[in-house]
Parts: sequence; structure tokens; C-alpha cells
Amino acid sequence: MYRFLLTPRWWGINVFVLLAIPFCVFMGSWQLSRFEGRVHDHRTATEQATAGGHTAARPLTRLLPVDQSTSGQRVTASGRYGEQLLVPGRELDGKRGFYVLTLLRTDSGKALPVVRGWLPGTADAAKAPAPPTGEVTVTGSLQASETPGDNGVSAEGGLPAGQTAAISSASLVNLVPYRLYDAWVTLERGDSGMKAVPASAPAGTGLDLKAFQNLGYTGEWFVFAGFVVFMWFRLLRREIEFQRDAALGLVPEEPERAAVAGG
Repeated sequence: MYRFLLTPRWWGINVFVLLAIPFCVFMGSWQLSRFEGRVHDHRTATEQATAGGHTAARPLTRLLPVDQSTSGQRVTASGRYGEQLLVPGRELDGKRGFYVLTLLRTDSGKALPVVRGWLPGTADAAKAPAPPTGEVTVTGSLQASETPGDNGVSAEGGLPAGQTAAISSASLVNLVPYRLYDAWVTLERGDSGMKAVPASAPAGTGLDLKAFQNLGYTGEWFVFAGFVVFMWFRLLRREIEFQRDAALGLVPEEPERAAVAGG
């Protein structure tokens, strides 16, 4: 009854099934590993951003360039405050407000963007306290340059003078007359009565849409594998039923099937 499995048509079906199932399982496992990797990165980055405030502060130059291992670490830098900008549309504790961003000009000749704190309401330069004068030393959490569209960073353009949507060297280079570090610092204590902005995990380490896409693709690949098995058994059952009906003379046999049955 099962000699039809030796026909060229069924050889093709069987080879396809034997290749398709491991491929689907492999792709599903790979997507699952990517999701698990994102979960691990998110957990590590969150723990690091939280624990960074309990470690000893290190000089800025020792922690550059910013990566997943240095983001959120306590850093210290010295210099003189220069240009001040506002970063509108930033939420803190469920309230809408803005960051006060001041450029710290260091002895290296570069300026370090420093978020001195957060204030509620609409961004208004008159509300932002002036930075301290003279030589200052700041201590805070090191952060990577922001990318518009990531972690809630606005991609809005056409802001008023003195404002920026993203805290990044690429955005600030056209707004201030300094060479810039490709990083920024949020003070651990808000300056001049402002509220301190907590450190955040670096971009690409959160449980965002991409992470759950990986999980969705995992399910799809495993479903495909199950579908291939289901279709193989369905074709096998139909073939067996056809062979039985042909043996009883209920249906005319196809030439290829008749040759196999006659053997």
C-alpha cells in the first residue's frame, strides 16, 4: 500500500519536508535567541543604569567612547559652563516639561553637554536658572548621544532658537560654537532647584517593537514547521484513501499510480 512513497512525486515531497522542518525550527530558534538576547540586554542595561549611581565616579576620558558597558556609569568632569539650551517635550514622573542643557567647556578644548535638571511646563528660557560661573566640577551619569525617534526622543524640527530636540553631537554641532564630546551627562543632583533627570538605558537595549517582532517571528516559524508536518500527513492520508478506492474500482487509476500498484 505504501509503495507510492517510492514514486518521484513523493520523493520530491519527502525531500521538501525533510529540509523544510529543520529549516523552520532553526529559524524559529534563531529568532527566539535574538529575543532572549534583547531581554538580557534590557535587564543588564537597566540594572547598570540603576547601579551606576552607587559606584565611584571616574574621569570622563576613561569612559569614552560610550557603549553598553559604560552607559549609566558615574563620571566626573571639570570646566566652565558656556552656552545653554532647552530640550522641550520631556516627561518626568508623568509630567510634561523640559531639560536644561548646558555645555561644559573642558580643558581639552571640547564641550560636554550636561543636563543640569528638569523643569515642568513649556520650555521657556526665562524659567531656566543660569549656570554657575567660574570653574566647576560636575558628577553625573554618562549617557550616549540620543537618536531622534528612539526612547521617546522627538524628531520634531523647526524648534525656536535656543532649543534642541535631541541631545547628540550631531544635533548640537550646528547650535553651539564648540567641538563636542559624543556623549552627555545628567547630573545626579538637580542644579539650582531643578529636578535631577535619571539615567536611562542606552538605545537598542529596551523591549521595544523590534524585540516583540523577534518573538512574533519565532511563533511564525514554529507554526510553519507544524503546518509542513500537517500537510504531509494530510497528503499521505489522501493518497492512502485514493489507493483503497482504486483497489475497489471506485476511481480510475492514474498511469503512474497504476504502474506502482501493479508493480
